[in-house]
Amino acid sequence: MSYFRTAILLAALTALFMGIGFLIGGQSGMVIALLVAGAMNLFAYWNADKMVLSMYGAREVDERSAPELYALVKQLAAGAGLPMPRVFVMENPQPNAFATGRNPEHAAVAVTTGLLNMVSRDELAGVLAHELGHIKNHDTLLMTLTATIAGAISMLANFGFYFGGRSNSSGNIGFIGSLLLLILGPLAAGLVQMAISRTREYAADREGAEISRRPLSLASALRKIAGAAEHIPNMPAERNPASAHLFIVNPLSGARMDNLFSTHPNVENRIARLNEMAREMGDSGPAPSASPDAGGSGPWSQPQRRVAGRGPWG
Repeated sequence: MSYFRTAILLAALTALFMGIGFLIGGQSGMVIALLVAGAMNLFAYWNADKMVLSMYGAREVDERSAPELYALVKQLAAGAGLPMPRVFVMENPQPNAFATGRNPEHAAVAVTTGLLNMVSRDELAGVLAHELGHIKNHDTLLMTLTATIAGAISMLANFGFYFGGRSNSSGNIGFIGSLLLLILGPLAAGLVQMAISRTREYAADREGAEISRRPLSLASALRKIAGAAEHIPNMPAERNPASAHLFIVNPLSGARMDNLFSTHPNVENRIARLNEMAREMGDSGPAPSASPDAGGSGPWSQPQRRVAGRGPWG
């Protein structure tokens, strides 16, 4: 059902894009807009992962520089039947993570130092499994394409505002029509993009819980991450809000509500679904850990181990 809903939303986004192109330039404008979007999608297909990893200053690690983190990703990927993704660490105090890449063979997972300092090993496994769920479901490519189309719609709306719409029997769309196009086009695109993102987050939670077999550990990690993200800023994300949908929890400041204007589902709703999965799977819960304010337990919450490039994350 989630795949069907995603397909409908993506079709709506594409239809909106082509409709705006038609309003601006008729059939020829629609064709030109389609060609431009195709070129943007092609560029994003090959380069989006490099761009977003560079944007967040992510540093690649391996089994020598971050043996425990790398081994955990390798174990989870093998259990999910996925190729080993590249592993990155971002120097960022906000606990968070994302996955990127055009397909499972060219995927990467990135975690912040804030996440490694806060969660236990079981909780980290839940977060990594969630990101592997995105890779397994090909969400990384889907979200790249939706972000690209949404960006193209904004570009077209700006073009229509400055150069006017096509002429027809009733004249062109005029200044008021162009202004409405400038405001409503990107707004509608953003709403559809957010709806797609929320749908895929729920699906990745389910997939991640099945990969790790510990839905309550993922639920515990989500609660910690959401609580910390409210008061620990993620400055690269604030400068590049279009990338916020990539993260497991909304990295932007402000309210996080399960409504039309949120890129992520409400965390409590996600936790409720994971609790239901836990009952179905017989998960008795994560190992006891310290409170979120004090950090987690285990090697992932010991920043003092990060000396001279050693420790679980190098």
